[in-house]
Order: sequence, then C-alpha cells, then structure tokens
Amino acid sequence: ARPRPDAFGAMKNKKKRQERNAAEPRAIDPRVGDVASDSEDEFADGEFMRQRKKATVPGTGYVAAGKAPPAVDASYVNKGEKTLVLTSRGATSRYRHLMLDLMTLIPNAKKDAKMDTKNERQVVIEAADLRGCTSAMFFECRKKQDCYLWLAKCPSGPSIKFHVENAHTMAELKMTGNHLKFSRPSLHFAPAFDDEPHRRLIKEALIQTFATPYKHFKAKPFYDHQLCFYWEDNRVWFRNYQVVFPAGKDVKTTGLSLTEAGPRLCLHPIKIFAGAFSGAVLFEDETFISPNVARAERKKGDVERYAKKVQKKQARKAHKSMNQLRGDDLDDVFRGGDDE
Repeated sequence: ARPRPDAFGAMKNKKKRQERNAAEPRAIDPRVGDVASDSEDEFADGEFMRQRKKATVPGTGYVAAGKAPPAVDASYVNKGEKTLVLTSRGATSRYRHLMLDLMTLIPNAKKDAKMDTKNERQVVIEAADLRGCTSAMFFECRKKQDCYLWLAKCPSGPSIKFHVENAHTMAELKMTGNHLKFSRPSLHFAPAFDDEPHRRLIKEALIQTFATPYKHFKAKPFYDHQLCFYWEDNRVWFRNYQVVFPAGKDVKTTGLSLTEAGPRLCLHPIKIFAGAFSGAVLFEDETFISPNVARAERKKGDVERYAKKVQKKQARKAHKSMNQLRGDDLDDVFRGGDDE
C-alpha cells in the first residue's frame, strides 16, 4: 500500500499547484471579453452584444431577467405608517376607553399626553412630527358629552372631522368574540364607499389609519379578525368581528363564521379639509345638526310644554270663577236642624 503523505507534504504540494496556476495564462472568453478591461470595444460587434441590445429595456440601461416581470418586494409597503392617538382634556370615561380599545386594534399606534383645549390643533401636527407619525387620530371632547374625531394625514393633509355617535366599548358590550391583541386584521368596506369622491377619500383615510404595515414587529403573522366599515344614512358604521374557524367534526360541514368582538361606533362626517386641521373645505355635510343646536331645540320644546301646562291651569281657574254655582233657597233646609 502506498503511504499517505503527511500534513506538511500536503501543504507543500498545494502551494506548488497555486504557483503553477498563477504562472499559466488565463483563457479569455471571446463572447465576454476581458473582465479587467473597462472598454466594450473588443466585443462590440459580437453576437453577445447583439443579444444584449435585444434584452435591454428601451430608454434604460437595465436588462430584464427573462420575459416575466420582476418580483415585487412588499417588505417596504406602508412600512413607515404610524398613527398618533391622543385626546383632549375633559374626555369622559366612555370616550377614553373607546380610544384605548382602538389602540389595541392598531399595532403601529403611538399615544401621547392629553392636549389642552386652549391650544390650537396645529399642536397635534408638531406632536406627530416629534413621534415620527404620518397620521393622527385626535379625539376632541367638548362639554364632557360631545366627541369629535379627527383623522389627519400629517403634516400636509387632508383631514376629516367626524362626530362620534353611538359609541360602545368592549367592556360595555361584553361580546363573545375574542381575538389576539395586535393581530393583523383584514379591512372590509361596503361598495357604497366607491360611489362618490368624498366617500373614496374617507375610505382611503380609514385604510391608512387602520391598516397594519407589512411585517410590523408588533403584528401577528396571521388573520383572526376583520374590521368592517359600512356606509348607511350618511354615516360610517364600524364593527369588529373575530374570524372563528370550525373545529372537530364541523370542519367539513361548516365554513368560517364571524363573531362580534367590539367596539362599536358611528362616525358622521362633517367636513373634509385640504390641509391638516385646516385649509380649504373639500366637502361639507349640510344635513349635519350640531349637538348644541339639537339640545337647544329640545329645551325649547320643554319650555313650550311647560308654557302650555301653565296656560291650561290658568284657563281652568278662569273657567271655575266664571261658572260658579248659584245659591238656592233650599240650601239651608237641613242646616241647624239639630239645634231645634
């Protein structure tokens, strides 16, 4: 048997082979040319160059990789979308809990301190800029009973002002639906959102606010609930449903089902501005009645009812005074009979 060379001999033979390969001239492919050369004059008239010109995209220097279009990398789709959620001072517990419930549905949301009602709304834009947010969700509460929701794209706009109606929190509803926190939701919009331009703008604002960025570090990598937006009576109706998968023997017979998890709210769009919290008015709902006007009308109705009640009492008294019973000669017949 031939003896195996030792480690020193193997290293020595390897070094000799490297020196011999370095001394031999390197063959150059005529189709490509010299790699070290910066000029393409050597193979400008060759077959390779003609094929390269055919594959080159007109107007650019890029060569398409086959006939199929290049694959789109979705890892940076709406990656920088962040939403700032804050409220004004004087918010009631209902709207404060509603804001917290919405934050559990938005993984890319950031909260900030309460804003004083005396400050201008432009402070929200500065706060969003400091927190690196591209959108803002501002709950403006007035008189501890009225709530207005602002959806703004910072810092250039547009912005939408809603009146929050029929708000119900998760703790109040106690629904049977239960999904994971910060799981990626699917958004469902009614076909009515595509009928008019201002509805399409509202739809896009809701998508940029509630859509979870692709591969967000807080989001779960699967879908288990659905955010539904409906348009009815010139209002946006919001519902949150859990996607329930069948288990056991019902897998083959039944499909997916939806169970409401909450919260619930209704948004009445009032105005749409071209800028963030300011600018030209793009849309205004003329049918909207301010809550202050509605309360004033109710008070006027109460005053009118009270006035009618007082007037009715006065008329009754006047009727009694004008129609008193006249005296009769026989009224004193049975009086004083015991004294006799």
